[in-house]
Amino acid sequence: MYMDRRSVFRKTRLMELLHEVSHTLDIPPGRKEEAAERYDGVARWLSQGDHPLLKDLSLYLQGSVALGTVVKPLGIAEFDVDLVCLLLGASSGMEPAEVKKIIGDRLAASGHYAPLLEEMPRCWRLNYADRFHLDITPSVENPACLNGGELVPDKALRKWKPSNPIGYRRDFETKAALTLRIRVTKAFDEAGGIRADIEPFPVQATEKGMLRIIVQVAKRHRDVHVDRYGIDASLAPISVILTTLLAQSYAALAGTTFDTEYDALVAVVGGMTRFIRHDVVDGRHLWFIMNPTTRGENFAEKWNRKPARAKAFFEWHARALADLETLGSAEGHDQVRRKMEGMFGPRPVGKVFAAMEAGLAAARRSGSLHVAAGIGLTTGVTPLLAATPVRSNTFYGR
Repeated sequence: MYMDRRSVFRKTRLMELLHEVSHTLDIPPGRKEEAAERYDGVARWLSQGDHPLLKDLSLYLQGSVALGTVVKPLGIAEFDVDLVCLLLGASSGMEPAEVKKIIGDRLAASGHYAPLLEEMPRCWRLNYADRFHLDITPSVENPACLNGGELVPDKALRKWKPSNPIGYRRDFETKAALTLRIRVTKAFDEAGGIRADIEPFPVQATEKGMLRIIVQVAKRHRDVHVDRYGIDASLAPISVILTTLLAQSYAALAGTTFDTEYDALVAVVGGMTRFIRHDVVDGRHLWFIMNPTTRGENFAEKWNRKPARAKAFFEWHARALADLETLGSAEGHDQVRRKMEGMFGPRPVGKVFAAMEAGLAAARRSGSLHVAAGIGLTTGVTPLLAATPVRSNTFYGR
């Protein structure tokens, strides 16, 4: 099967760069350890409360931290750490506000937590300034869900709404464990050249898995897109919608063969809209992105109340595909860097390119740096790309 070797090389190098960008978006290890310690402390304090319903609770992570798809927020240092506090002895017959108050009263009784405590519409927040904040959402068991789902308060605390954080996490992990078939997974083979005739091999991109990297890349692109075009943040596509659609698109492509991981990324992003249901009832447009793990939770419900949200999603999606297409054809170090900075921001891209440039400098000094036509500088021998060695530069004019 014919593959344009230069195109394959560029896209494979791009995916390697995106792998590194995704790592810069993670919670720093020190911050993650600190958040884990605070999480353990909150769990101990709540479980030791005197209220009978606190004697039998389950506290666990949900959201991007639980899924491994955290994206460092733009312009602020704090990360969101989302928790669920399931009161096993409570029931849907209790008012959501009453269940929430039990948790809030216990947190407020601590001289340590009280100054950090902030009431949010559906949850309690503990603010660790410029570090992270813990959002603690109350829940009760949902007897109508055969998949172990729960009920959480609506924004007004007037009723319970179905959710299933544990089931959602399990479903995401199952999808993330699926593999796509990639013909070329590295920029060079053992002989130093790109092979277009190798047997496709099912791979996971890194220890994260390809799906997590794709989700992080998409979420970061969304954040930069919203910031760059001055879009009202309340209209921005929410993370659970991006994560759900990308996971479904990824799973649908499992077993499909792609030339490169970059081609797979583009296909997964491109396939997101296939999993959005759109109905027109009495002239009104209704959108549905259903939680695949419990009945009755529509992640797109706010689109139906405010159609501008749906419009903002499709505009972002079109921009993301256009940017990925342009990036995939970009040639040369400078052009790739400018395009990536426009898509993901200068800070994470700058870190990745600084590390890459340090490696190129070391390769130059060792004599292993080459330049390939239509590709740019490489650190491997590329006979199939007619690479030319680059002379060492001592910066003394010799």
